[in-house]
Amino acid sequence: MRAASSPVPAMLAAPSAAAVAKPLPSPRSSTALHATAASATASSRRDVLAGTGLGAALLLALSPCVGAARAAADEEYVSETKEVIGKVRSTISMEKTDPKVADAVTELREMSNSWVAKYRREKGLLGRQSFRDMYSALNAVSGHYISFGPTAPIPNKRRVRILEEMDSVEKSLQRGR
Repeated sequence: MRAASSPVPAMLAAPSAAAVAKPLPSPRSSTALHATAASATASSRRDVLAGTGLGAALLLALSPCVGAARAAADEEYVSETKEVIGKVRSTISMEKTDPKVADAVTELREMSNSWVAKYRREKGLLGRQSFRDMYSALNAVSGHYISFGPTAPIPNKRRVRILEEMDSVEKSLQRGR
């Protein structure tokens, strides 16, 4: 039993058996452990280098396939964009009295919505001039028909701007932009 007047706090008194730490490893065993880890790292580096050689060979072998897939995607984008351009031109040039104008506007809105939904997430297309102009024109057409109804004719000034954007899109598509 300890005396209450002891100048040493209880926490600084002799450590208990549970508080005694294990001795640190000797410097020799530490370097041996480090050398073992270094040799494991070296072997894994060799494995990585051998694997990257195989990976590079596979990448080179598959790159024509990747290029062909990109070209097919570009062809699909170009053909679908041209199809939407034709639909926009035919729809906005219809007479107000034409009984088929409401159906044509409905088809145009469905086609433009599916075009936008398909291509707006393609990061490779977001920077293209053709995509930006087409998106802008479709936004103008859809906004008009949403605001004024499917039978309201597009004002001449807006129609001219939309047709100019369609021409710009076609030129950009021909240039691969």
